[in-house]
Amino acid sequence: MKHFGADDFHELADRMRKSFHDNYFAMYSSVYGGIVTDPVLMVVPVDDHLVHRGDGIFETLKCVDGRIYNMAAHMARLGESASKLEYRLPCGLGEIERNVIETVRAGAHRECSIRVLVSRGQGSLGVNPYDCPEPGLYIVVSKRKPSFMETHPEGATVRTSKYAAKPAYIATVKNCNYLLNALMKKESVDAGVDFVVGFDEAGRLAEGPTENMGVVTAEGRLVFPRTEGILAGTTMMRVAELATRAVETGVLAGVAFEDIVRDYIDDAAELLIVGTTPDVTAVREFDGVAMDTGPNGRVFQALSKLLLDDIRSNPDMHTVVFG
Repeated sequence: MKHFGADDFHELADRMRKSFHDNYFAMYSSVYGGIVTDPVLMVVPVDDHLVHRGDGIFETLKCVDGRIYNMAAHMARLGESASKLEYRLPCGLGEIERNVIETVRAGAHRECSIRVLVSRGQGSLGVNPYDCPEPGLYIVVSKRKPSFMETHPEGATVRTSKYAAKPAYIATVKNCNYLLNALMKKESVDAGVDFVVGFDEAGRLAEGPTENMGVVTAEGRLVFPRTEGILAGTTMMRVAELATRAVETGVLAGVAFEDIVRDYIDDAAELLIVGTTPDVTAVREFDGVAMDTGPNGRVFQALSKLLLDDIRSNPDMHTVVFG
């Protein structure tokens, strides 16, 4: 077995290049103290607690036509996650935001996805977080996927997950312990459906691997699960705000966060999946039962338009990267 040293880096780099690297545009690393655009250099040290303990927090944002959407909400949640899990941020939120903008510019793509990760840091391969003298910051800019309805205009199929919801203390923090989320995503792929959603031990709707689900009741109310037991998704919260306009126009009778039991879903007029990547998505089938509405649903069409208009045309929600 060959042993490699620093002098062999160029040989290693050529061997490490993969076809999917074309989707990686730029990365800021606090280890480097700057930005790299060669995907081979977009790595995290093996002794970073992010790698061997999942000891990190993160946010995923999107840049649309050169403008980052809803950055303030994502940065605020990053700060809340750090506080709840007793992280030291490597710098202030304002500086993290500036690093995000610079990294997106370095990636030179007006349409992209942005992952901001804060780790406990390097220091040992043990579990003790006090072994890490300095926190880490990584910002990765990559290709942005189209929203779900762009590629699946017929709507989504959804199943109940076999996995129970996370404990509330973990579920309500955007942390890097995503083993359960990964298993749920694998479950949906293996089952040949678009999404799965979990329920807690009391039979209340929780969330999907990376998405929230909302119910439009027979009375015309939009209901999301209470945020005490799930992650308060930035898209879910924004859609709930925008939905007040649909109440004003009579499309909805109201908006609420409540315990959602199975009867809500069985009797629903519409079911919606919402998230940073899928935006507002119409559910056409749940647990093998077809929805009468799907993409023709009045509420879906109204809320999808409101959100897409907000993403594209609301300057108050934009952080301009490329003029």
